[in-house]
Amino acid sequence: MRFQLIGVNHKTAPVEVRERLAIPESRLPEACKRLAEHPDVVEGMIVSTCNRVEFLANMKNGSGYLRTFVHEYFAVDAGEFQSHLYEFREEEAVRHVFRVASSLDSMIVGEPQILGQMKEAYATARAVGTVRLQLDQLLTRAFAVAKRVRTETAVGSSSVSVASVAVELAEKIFGNLKGKSVYLVGAGKMSELAARHLLAHGAESIFVANRTYDRAIGLAHKFHGQAIEFSRLYDTCERADIVITSTGSPHFIFKREHGEQFLSRRKNKPMFFIDIAVPRDVDPEMNRLDGIFVYDIDDLQQTVASHVSDRKKEAEKAEGIVNDEVRKFHAHLQTLDVVPTIVSLHDHLETIRQAEIDRVRGRLGAMSPEQELAVEALSRGIINKIMHTPISTLKTAARDQGSTTVVELVRRLFNLEDEEKRAAASKSGGGESGASR
Repeated sequence: MRFQLIGVNHKTAPVEVRERLAIPESRLPEACKRLAEHPDVVEGMIVSTCNRVEFLANMKNGSGYLRTFVHEYFAVDAGEFQSHLYEFREEEAVRHVFRVASSLDSMIVGEPQILGQMKEAYATARAVGTVRLQLDQLLTRAFAVAKRVRTETAVGSSSVSVASVAVELAEKIFGNLKGKSVYLVGAGKMSELAARHLLAHGAESIFVANRTYDRAIGLAHKFHGQAIEFSRLYDTCERADIVITSTGSPHFIFKREHGEQFLSRRKNKPMFFIDIAVPRDVDPEMNRLDGIFVYDIDDLQQTVASHVSDRKKEAEKAEGIVNDEVRKFHAHLQTLDVVPTIVSLHDHLETIRQAEIDRVRGRLGAMSPEQELAVEALSRGIINKIMHTPISTLKTAARDQGSTTVVELVRRLFNLEDEEKRAAASKSGGGESGASR
């Protein structure tokens, strides 16, 4: 396997760096295609969330192209993000993918959103044809590992997410949310999750604005809230005590001048902005205004710290599961490397078996159906016994990382390379047997 992964996350890069590397959902198909265009890239996939941007590839060789791709795609100098990027190869790349899918690398260990985000990224890459063979196996196994972690540990037992932590922070600011008005800017999954938590904690009215008005109506209807046309955002936002914003805008939606207008209309009654978008929706300059409180995705990490100790033991169990699954997956891939040799050996011996039966058939004379079956069973049994030891040896060698030497030995013992050459020549229509007749 030649898996490589490069990326940034909430631990290696602040939000101002992550937002420069974030790729909107609408651009992911094109980005995956560009990644896979390079001759060194066999398959490629990109995960872009508020807390991470990662590029995963199955490479033809040990090329360092992924790092080059990041610099070229985002048109930045080679050293600009150097200190923030992490890189994993081979088994360590597999381990990282399994940990991410299992929410062990998340800002909030055990949060359920990352698995859904990875599945969406996988579906996008498959749809454009950049995930096919080994990456398909890797991601499929990663999803199974995540399921095993959730089944066998309590790492995700309490429902914690970025949205729920944001609501918890709002409660600390206001004391409680009873009677508070909430404005959701963006009607995506994160906004819907935030709305559920807000209502459960006492919020009374919800407004929803989204660039696609029908989606705003749909989300508002779920919670008996009011949908607002996005063009009226700045004329209506002052109605809310709490604004949770999570859009895909590449630029700030709320700037200092907007905050000044809101405070004036509210007669300086405070407003609380929770910006869970990457790139950010709220200009940090708004935080300088008296009466405006702005918290972005990185600010939420302080609240997250209180949840870490509760999940530490369960996370340790989950890490053990991941390590076990990495070993199994590596053994599986190693076994796949010897499959072509096993198939060739079977075909070689089957050809000999058929030729020998045909050679002696004339001497045996006419045989009854029962006798034909007996000859078939006898000859197949002999072949299976001959194949048993070489196949077992090949599979054992694959698990012990000694497959190359053993594979070469088996192929030489049974002359499999020459057999394959003759078969290929025969298929092309120019085989020696055809020319000699």
